[in-house]
Amino acid sequence: MEETGRYPGEPWWEACYAVVYLVTAAIVEAGPVGGPGRIAVSAALVAMVPWYVFMGRPLPSALPVPSGSPRTAAPVAGAPASWRAPLYLVGLIALFAVVGAGNPAGWLLAFALCPMALRLEKGLDGIVFVVAINAVAGLQAALWKPSLAIAAVGAAAFAIGLSIVFSRWMRAVIAQSEERAGLITELSQAREQLAEAHHEAGVLAERHRLAGEIHDTLAQGFTSIVTLIQAATAGLEPGTDARGHLDLALRTARENLAEARALVTALSPAQLDGSTLGDAITRVAQAAGNGGDTTIRSEVSGVKRSLPTATEVVLLRVAQEALANVRKHAAARQVDVGLCYADGAVRLTVADDGRGFDAEAASDGYGLRGMRDRVRQAGGTIAVTSAPGEGTVVRAEVPA
Repeated sequence: MEETGRYPGEPWWEACYAVVYLVTAAIVEAGPVGGPGRIAVSAALVAMVPWYVFMGRPLPSALPVPSGSPRTAAPVAGAPASWRAPLYLVGLIALFAVVGAGNPAGWLLAFALCPMALRLEKGLDGIVFVVAINAVAGLQAALWKPSLAIAAVGAAAFAIGLSIVFSRWMRAVIAQSEERAGLITELSQAREQLAEAHHEAGVLAERHRLAGEIHDTLAQGFTSIVTLIQAATAGLEPGTDARGHLDLALRTARENLAEARALVTALSPAQLDGSTLGDAITRVAQAAGNGGDTTIRSEVSGVKRSLPTATEVVLLRVAQEALANVRKHAAARQVDVGLCYADGAVRLTVADDGRGFDAEAASDGYGLRGMRDRVRQAGGTIAVTSAPGEGTVVRAEVPA
């Protein structure tokens, strides 16, 4: 399991280091080392364990974090992180040199020390430590057996070259992994936002449908009942039983009509709650412009007046859909949203300076079809004017 504040895969690295250390220690201790030399070698091997646990192991969480890395830097006590890594590696190389002086087989530790150096010190600094590790080991091997000096130099050069190539490959893999992790995060966020937007659109559409159904059925029915009862009571004398029953039916019908109208109001779009259509469209335009490079300006002209809820809903939905299309397709720098209260009608205009499209050649997408259907059901007209490179203008007019 990954530890908080440490590099991913830390336990695997420690397991690899432990295996290399144990194998090397077994080979060195079993080799021809005697007298004071064996004591020094054994002491150096033993000292490597606390040196790593208390000095080297905390280092990854104190090193600078690359851009886009998922871990969080956590400073450790003691010397600054910029000095802890070189100090740790210098001490480790000193202990490594003591082991190699007693038995050249200690060179096997380089399989763990070189990756560790490249991991703790990036770029040229890491290469310097890799060269130092292999130079020390090669020199000790040459002094131990001069006849193998050329082979020792070749082995040291090969180890240095292999370490450099391996480190570059690993850095490329890590950079690619971080880039993919960032893309996956962005994709997940975009998918969540899209799901939320679809859910909200579905809820609003269902609210609007229910409001329309209640308005067209219950509210209209109660209105007809009220009218019929009023006509029936007109010819009856006050105080009769029939007149009393009809008066009670009239009050009940009016109460239920009020409830139906309240439901229609409650199911209307939230943007229209307690505000005019112009205010709602202004808020929608401001929300569409937040967090983007597009400047959206809104203007309301004419004498503001109350409109039927159905008319307000249609124009609000057209504005929302037109702004959504601008955000998704237009790549516009500026958008102008205008609402004009004219005599007998209300006009909505959404104009952008984006990339545009061939309005004659393009087939209506779902968004455009939805806007046209809404406006036509309200008895209005809608026109979409556009050309490649010349932006797009959406004009909707609904009688009011």
